[in-house]
Amino acid sequence: MAKSASALFEVLCPCCGSTLRIDPELQVVIQHREAEKKPAIEDLQAAVQQLKGEADRRADVFEKSFASHLSGEKVREKKFEELLKQAKEDKSGIPPKRAFDLD
Repeated sequence: MAKSASALFEVLCPCCGSTLRIDPELQVVIQHREAEKKPAIEDLQAAVQQLKGEADRRADVFEKSFASHLSGEKVREKKFEELLKQAKEDKSGIPPKRAFDLD
């Protein structure tokens, strides 16, 4: 008993985009066709230029981060000196509260 091909129906897979031909009577996939995949890199020259640009961008970000790190040390040192100066000038005689005193 041969069935006609018109009894099969096609369904597009929402996950991978493949086409499935299904037999409704048997409720099984009879044929599976994978979706055509576009090439990962369409233009090789553009991809090379993009990679070079990304390398330059990474180098710039690193330089900025490094400069920020170095200047951060100077900022912390300046803040420490200012607070130390303020502590020396404070003549109130009351010692600062400790964490244990707050309990």
